Order: sequence, then structure tokens, then C-alpha cells
Amino acid sequence: MVGNRLFDVGTGCLTVLCFALLACSAAKAEPAEPDNNCPGHPDAIGTSRTLVVDPRAHPRIGSMQYPETLPLRDHEVVLTFDDGPLPKNSNQVLQILADNCVKATFFEIGEQAKANPEGIRKLVAAGHTVGSHSMHHPLTFHKMSEAQAKQEVDDGITWIKAAMVDPSAMAPFFRIPGLLRAPPVEAYLETQGIQTWSTDFLADDWHRISSAKVHDLAMSRLNAMGKGILLLHDIQARTVGALPKILHDMKAQGYHIVHVVAATPDMPATPTEPEQWQLHPTSEDKPVARWPKLPNFIYADTDMLPAPAASDFDLSEASLALALDPKNRVRQRGVPVQTSWPQLAALQVASATTTLPVPAADVFDIPEQARAAIQPFPVTMHHYAEGELPSCMTAAAAPRGRHGRGARVAVRQQARTRVAHAAPSAAAKHQARPAAGAAKRRVHVASLKKRKI
Repeated sequence: MVGNRLFDVGTGCLTVLCFALLACSAAKAEPAEPDNNCPGHPDAIGTSRTLVVDPRAHPRIGSMQYPETLPLRDHEVVLTFDDGPLPKNSNQVLQILADNCVKATFFEIGEQAKANPEGIRKLVAAGHTVGSHSMHHPLTFHKMSEAQAKQEVDDGITWIKAAMVDPSAMAPFFRIPGLLRAPPVEAYLETQGIQTWSTDFLADDWHRISSAKVHDLAMSRLNAMGKGILLLHDIQARTVGALPKILHDMKAQGYHIVHVVAATPDMPATPTEPEQWQLHPTSEDKPVARWPKLPNFIYADTDMLPAPAASDFDLSEASLALALDPKNRVRQRGVPVQTSWPQLAALQVASATTTLPVPAADVFDIPEQARAAIQPFPVTMHHYAEGELPSCMTAAAAPRGRHGRGARVAVRQQARTRVAHAAPSAAAKHQARPAAGAAKRRVHVASLKKRKI
């Protein structure tokens, strides 16, 4: 009995061992599927999941300009391309995405779709999302009226749909050229159920920079944010050169590509929470180094602030005396501050006809002696007339120096004073000399010669 049982156990172990060997040989015969859902391309990054959004529930996205962005998880990226299709470069971008099994969102120009309808059909056939980027790509949307913006939006959508085999394949997504947002165009898009896309970060591939610079900007800004919407341009050759390395480094650094599509009656939106639509939702565990939004001060009980009553401004004589009392003042930083503000009220006037007394004219009279005492001393000598030099300006007090102006003025003044006090006879004799000289005037020969010339 025991021997039979041992035999059964041995047979069972042998059977298990055989099944294990068969499984190993089958695994060697058929290679396992790669974990990037991209058969035949083991190094490709692939597309990790599809995100379904409702444009009417979230009409504007992109943290660069709007409060909301796509509800992405950490290390998830959405690739977007603008301005196509342009066959030379757009076809190369399309091939790079196909080699990496990546699905992206393209915002196409109506004028380009009209000239290259085959490029639109290729995008739809490859499973990419196709939105609109206006008809002519004008950089004046921020200056347009709603009617002008409406025409640009509608014409672009019309020509993009015309290029498709099935017009319903177009997504209700729109990106404003140059990101020059304005309320008129945003309002019109919202009424049409079209979602306005901005972006979370850029690679500046429309500038004249190298492909290596485009790659460096894309990766450095992605690493700084951790996730988000990346804006590129499939019409640029530098983007074609940078895209393979961008996708390679995204995979190496653990990023995942997310494909975004619009919700339909047959495909409802992906369930999300409101905070997931914020790039950096508020957290109770991690501090947020950003300014909070200004609160909305709404008064529910009253439409207006309460007005002060007239009794609040009643001012009596007793309250004035109390307010002006120095004992009721304190000092803060050396400035006297009143402890209690007096109530500003209407002062009671005894009579409207009461007037203050007019001061008499003699109140402002000043005696001569007092006027001389308060008379300021002049700054310069020309404030005095001839012969009125004050006694304090003596030779000792006069400015020193032989050639100074003050010295010359003092000497002339002294000379005039001596002449004024001279004897009458001397003065008469002195006055007679000019008269005698006037009768007989000397004539110089040199003067005559000059006149003849």
C-alpha cells in the first residue's frame, strides 16, 4: 500500500515536470510581447493609454494660460503638433510616430488642409486626433471681434472636414494661433462645444535653433514639470531631427505617452476628479510655493455695505476736550498718537449770521524804532543809495583786498563823502573849471587824420 502511494507521488511529480519543460520550450519558440504595446519595436515608447475628455465640461485647458489642464498622472505626456500638414516634414514626423507606436494630437490649418488634403487623411488613417488651428493662422486673434474670429474658426474647420473621408473624425479641439487668446474667440468656441487648447510647456521649435536645442528645451522643461502637454510643430525640419531623441529619452526616463480623444455618445469621458484637472492640485502634505487665488468677497445678507449712522458723528464739547488732552495721547516710535479718535460730528453753530470781529487798522502799525530794529541787514552794497553807507561799514569792516570789488566800492564812497563836505569856495572853483575848459577845447591832430580817412 505504501509502495503504491510512493509510486503515485513520483508519477505526479514527473507529470508536473514535463508540463514545465513544455512551457519553457513554447516560450523559446514564440517571443513574448514587449511591454510597450508596439510589436516589432522593442525600444519604442508606445502609447500607454487613451484619455477621453468632454469639451463642454472643460472648455479651456493648458496651464500656461488657463487654470485647468489635462488630468494626467505623474510622468505622463501628451504630444501636440501645430501648423500642418506640410508634406515634406509632416510625413517624416508621421513616420517617426508610427515607428514608436505613438498617438498624438494635430492642430491643422485650413489653408494647409485645402492644399494638402492627403496629409489630413494620413493622420486620420494612422489613428491620430485632428483638431483645428484656424483657416489662415493669423496672429491677430487677440484683436479680432467675435464675428472675425468666427469666420476664421469656421472656415478652418470646413476645409479640414472637407479633406477627410469621414468628417465626423474631426475632434472638437482648437488651438489659437500664437496662443493669442481673447475673450471673443474663447466665448465663441465654448458656445460651439469646441475645447480651446493651450499648452503646459514649449520646445521653442519655431525659432531658428538647432535640433539639439529643441530636444534640450523639451526635456528640461518636461523634467521641471513632471508631466503635461508638449507643443511642437510638424512643419519644422528641426522638429523632425529632435523628435526621435525626445521619444527615446522620454522612455529612458520613465515617461508615458497619453492619447487624447473627445467624448462621444458611444464613448463617455474618462472618470476624473476636479483636482486632477489642475497641474499642481493643493495638497495638505506638501507645501505649495505659489500665491493663492484672491478670494471672492460676496456678502450674502446684504447688497451694500452698512452706512454709518448720523449719531456716530456726534461731537460734543466734552469729547473734544477729552480727545485733545495730552494725557490721553501715547507715543509710538516717537510720534504722538491719539488713543481714541474723536467722533467727527457737525459742530453746532450758534447763528449763521455770526461773523468774527474785524481787526482794527492800528493793530498792524509798527513803531519806527521797532522797524529799525527788525530791518534786516542788506546782503550787498548796492542796496544803499549814495551817501547812505551805514556806520557799521567802516574801513575795518569793508571787504579786504586791493583789487576786490568791495574795496573799490568803499573807496569811491569815501571819495564822494569827502567831496560832499568840502568848502563852498572850493566847490565853486571846482565847478568853474569845466566851464572854462568848455570855452576852449583842445583839438588833437591825430583825431583829424582819422576823420579824413
